[in-house]
Amino acid sequence: MTEETSGSTVPRRQLGRLLTQLREDASVSLDRAAEGLDCSRQKVWRIEKGLVPVRVVDARAMCAMYRVPEEMTSIVTGLARETRAKGWWHSYGDVVPSWFSLYVGLESSATLMRRYDSELIPGLLQTREYAAELFLRKNPTMSPAEREKLVEVRMQRQHVLTRRLPSAPTLRVVLSEAVLRRTLPDRRAMAGQLRHLLDLATLPNVSLRVLPFTAGPPLASETGTFVLLDFPQAFGRASTEPTTVYLENITGALYLDKPAEVAAYDRVWADLETLAADEAATEKLITAIIEEWA
Repeated sequence: MTEETSGSTVPRRQLGRLLTQLREDASVSLDRAAEGLDCSRQKVWRIEKGLVPVRVVDARAMCAMYRVPEEMTSIVTGLARETRAKGWWHSYGDVVPSWFSLYVGLESSATLMRRYDSELIPGLLQTREYAAELFLRKNPTMSPAEREKLVEVRMQRQHVLTRRLPSAPTLRVVLSEAVLRRTLPDRRAMAGQLRHLLDLATLPNVSLRVLPFTAGPPLASETGTFVLLDFPQAFGRASTEPTTVYLENITGALYLDKPAEVAAYDRVWADLETLAADEAATEKLITAIIEEWA
């Protein structure tokens, strides 16, 4: 298991931003920080980007170098300890790539997720049959055992929607109508997937809406699938996890959290909410598509 896949995602990112701020306030360069820690410049950069867990001894050394008061040092070392806690997904080993492990950690910590999907049912809403078909198409040479582990990770992730502690996040989803009409080879399995969507839409923390073909091209035509994640207010810490935009592709992912980037995707989301059918109309559309296949 690589360093990137171990440790808790949100504390790593919080600690990284805090250490960057403390280093810059102290007018210490990355090279000077690396020299003081007797490590590479790359290691300091990775710590500040929240890519790796942080040893308490390194956190204390950085605080000493930056002449940080003891009260703030306690906050920094507390976060460092949290970065080494492991999430449930680490038990699945190498089937969860490092770039996606970061997302699963954010997903587990979010209080609100807003996502638009233009091509596929999102993982949190997939049935086992739908997920298995996608993994089979993505990598037909993968062993059945490996594919089953991937499916199981996806099923495990879905528990976030019904957990009690901490409270389950709110999930607001807009799906392109094309997602509903792009069927699996097994049409019965696809009908089961659509019925599953209707069941999940009854959860109090889940909102499901469809962007019909008749709505015309949305601003999301230029963005494709994306997720906006919001996080709880931090208590007793120097920073709160910022709203983050998640964009995934076939080889990796982008995590955007600069205010201008988030504002751009907020605008796209607002446009989707304006154009999408409401929950009642969405239920009627999904029911009609199921009946077409009956």
